[in-house]
Amino acid sequence: MTIQQWLFSFKGRIGRRDFWVWMATWVVAMLLLFFVAYNAWLSTQTAAFALVCLLWPTAAVVVKRLHDRGRSGAWAFLIILAWMLVAGNWGMLPSILPWVVGRLLPSVIFVMMIVDLGAFIGTQSENKYGKDTLEVKYR
Repeated sequence: MTIQQWLFSFKGRIGRRDFWVWMATWVVAMLLLFFVAYNAWLSTQTAAFALVCLLWPTAAVVVKRLHDRGRSGAWAFLIILAWMLVAGNWGMLPSILPWVVGRLLPSVIFVMMIVDLGAFIGTQSENKYGKDTLEVKYR
């Protein structure tokens, strides 16, 4: 699998190593982006555009990893929904229930999904999403 297929295609399967390579890249990019945006070196619109640009490759990598685990790519929406709920502004609400629903529960779902994708091996043979896991050729 080429880097272009890895980051931009939703077909195929990838293993845990390639999943974690992208997750580490994503975390570094997010930290860098937030640092630069916080120090006002970027406008809010530019930072938002950069976040949107990171969304496609992240979705492609997550969907391929879900395929390796034998699951539909639609499960990626659960991760996205959990992330959006965590990022929402729930602090202004008066009771603890909105905090639990808006922050704690989605955080638990998000962590469980990331651990599931990153810790457990995929199906060992061909499944309905393709042949066995493909290695990404980084060169």
